[in-house]
Amino acid sequence: MSQQVSAKEPTAQQIAEQQIYKQMGVSDSEYDLICGFLGRKPNYTEIGVFSVMWSEHCAYKNSKPLLRRFPVTGERVLMGPGEGAGIVDIGDNQAVVFKIESHNHPSAVEPYQGAATGVGGIIRDIFSMGARPIASLNSLRFGKLDQPRTKYLFEHVVSGIAGYGNCIGIPTVGGEVVFDESYEGNPLVNAMCVGLIDHDKIQRGVAKGVGNPVFYVGPPTGRDGIHGATFASEELTEESEAKRTAVQVGDPFMEKLVMEACLELIDTGIVLGIQDMGAAGLTCSSAEMASKAGNGLELYLDQVPQREEGMTAYEMMLSESQERMLFVVEPKDEAQAREIFERWGVICAKVGKVTDDGRLKLIHHGEVVGDMPVTALVDECPIYNKPSTVPAYYEQNATVDTLRYDEVSDLGTALEQVLSSPTVASKAWVYNQYDYMVRTSTAVAPGSDAAVVTIRGTRKALAMTTDCNGRFVYLDPEVGGKIAVSEAARNIVCSGAEPLAITDNLNFGSPEKSDIFWQMEKSVDGMAEACRVLSTPVIGGNVSLYNENAKGAIYPTPVVGMVGLVHDVDHITTQGFKNEGDVILVLGDTLAELGGSEFQAVVHGVTEGRPPQIDLDTEKRLLETVLGAIQQGLVQSAHDLAEGGLAVALAESCISGNVGAKVQLETSLRPDVALFSETQSRILLSASPAQAAELEQFIASRGVPVANIGIVTGTTLEVQVNGAATLNRPVAGLKQVWEDVIPCLMK
Repeated sequence: MSQQVSAKEPTAQQIAEQQIYKQMGVSDSEYDLICGFLGRKPNYTEIGVFSVMWSEHCAYKNSKPLLRRFPVTGERVLMGPGEGAGIVDIGDNQAVVFKIESHNHPSAVEPYQGAATGVGGIIRDIFSMGARPIASLNSLRFGKLDQPRTKYLFEHVVSGIAGYGNCIGIPTVGGEVVFDESYEGNPLVNAMCVGLIDHDKIQRGVAKGVGNPVFYVGPPTGRDGIHGATFASEELTEESEAKRTAVQVGDPFMEKLVMEACLELIDTGIVLGIQDMGAAGLTCSSAEMASKAGNGLELYLDQVPQREEGMTAYEMMLSESQERMLFVVEPKDEAQAREIFERWGVICAKVGKVTDDGRLKLIHHGEVVGDMPVTALVDECPIYNKPSTVPAYYEQNATVDTLRYDEVSDLGTALEQVLSSPTVASKAWVYNQYDYMVRTSTAVAPGSDAAVVTIRGTRKALAMTTDCNGRFVYLDPEVGGKIAVSEAARNIVCSGAEPLAITDNLNFGSPEKSDIFWQMEKSVDGMAEACRVLSTPVIGGNVSLYNENAKGAIYPTPVVGMVGLVHDVDHITTQGFKNEGDVILVLGDTLAELGGSEFQAVVHGVTEGRPPQIDLDTEKRLLETVLGAIQQGLVQSAHDLAEGGLAVALAESCISGNVGAKVQLETSLRPDVALFSETQSRILLSASPAQAAELEQFIASRGVPVANIGIVTGTTLEVQVNGAATLNRPVAGLKQVWEDVIPCLMK
């Protein structure tokens, strides 16, 4: 029988009558379950605690059945899903720690702080594992950039990311930005962080040792961010603007102090468990730490540092004030822990103790104001298997002929149109606001296929990228899911790295809609299959649902964050053509596949049909072949063919290398299709004349289609198709078109 709970707060009867629990996102059936777990009706604080712990953001109650389909183990995986971040072995007693998470809804109503605190939260996930963060990335989606609201959101999200990352001294080295009207009013702001750790420093978020003290670290708790987890688990509406209080306020200078103090504490070896206070704040961190240890926890809320007067137990438990951590040590180590935080100027307060009764007890003003079974909070949330139906649009698209439009003859103008699409155009306006060289380990800065960060004291490096084509996933979720993983792997390999594992951010509309749940289901199936074939297990991630606007759901956007290992820094490769006379090769066959392409959207103004298909065995063979060629020193440049197809890949390689190219294609396809098709499993390579024949032979011997299509030369991109001049544009002009778009739109 649970301990008697103080009735000073609103009674359970009043709550039930007012149906406050529904305002907190708890359904009638869930409320009945909660009453059953407690053996009584919950008070106001308890229903608040259950509501955030049972939100989609914390419990994954609509998505957990799908997440179980992912492969989560592998030879290198040291820690998979379930902790603050996943960990992968990279040899020599070192490991890489990484994770991606969303801050979509907060960024829609308060873009600067929404984005900034998204960065802060994911950084805490990394150092709570005991790792030092070495790089940040992001994956961003906005509506069309010619809309005033989109410009406002874009400007302030980028500013928030820059403001937080630059201040804390962690380089923001890569990512992606996509613009499409489907994201109008509901931007996606996914933040990823990568860290390094020695095997013996790995931490877990567990409250171990009955009687051990529990410490709160970081700035005082305020009323900002209350119910942030439930806010992230509902659709945005016109009333969402009123929920700005659900958006936290970040302080990167404080985070820097907390990070350094926590890493020093971990170095002492006295930490038994540590976890950041992220979604659901003190509630989630305390309940999860107790659950993972099979223990209970008693919290003394009067001891919680408070920024505002008169805070209630409900407010303290649900606040998502930033830069806060919870950790457990033995009593004999209290003084040592306190001394470290005092020296760093960071608050360190004893706020509880580990118990053996399996309950989360909250004590405020000398009375028990909450008494809940830990397993009910963490492990017993109902899991829903939502109905799934095939959308009508999907079936209609099966019969669409993507070649039904007249052939485009002016391909030079078409290339300029595609290059001037904000999705394809240079993102220098974005990443020039980031300090991507801080710590001086960035070997490949933003702008190439993947960012690369060296590992000091070794010849190794880490490549990292974020990828997803929402159009492809919309047109065929299963194929689009496969492509998201495969494109990330292609970018990693083109940088000279071996793909290791992924973290994912599943951004979808409302799972209550059966056609949206079908999108989720199929895309997860596609991603899972790709991860199995390419040996890139899923080691963690995030689910962000209810991403909708007045017109409906966003494009399904399961973003893939991938990290790869460069075994020797000599293998680091970039996309830019290098030397006059180098030979240009295209690997992979090109098919008539324009469905969901940038060319289709920009030139023809539609997104329809089926996306390019993909054979994962073919993809794997391509990746292994290219990586092998790079490691043998046969490759000068490598660039995957993605948005805009071969035409854009050639242009970007010329622009990055500040050099021209002469290309001759022999094809049975229409010239516009040959240049702009987005057929998968294709990579553009260049090689020195002395090694070109050896490279071609190496590729062909592994069963990968390869074509010698030209040379690097001059200052113009010239393309002939079947002997006829098709495209001729000065690289300087293409560069200007590509670089000027976003700055001009943002004026």
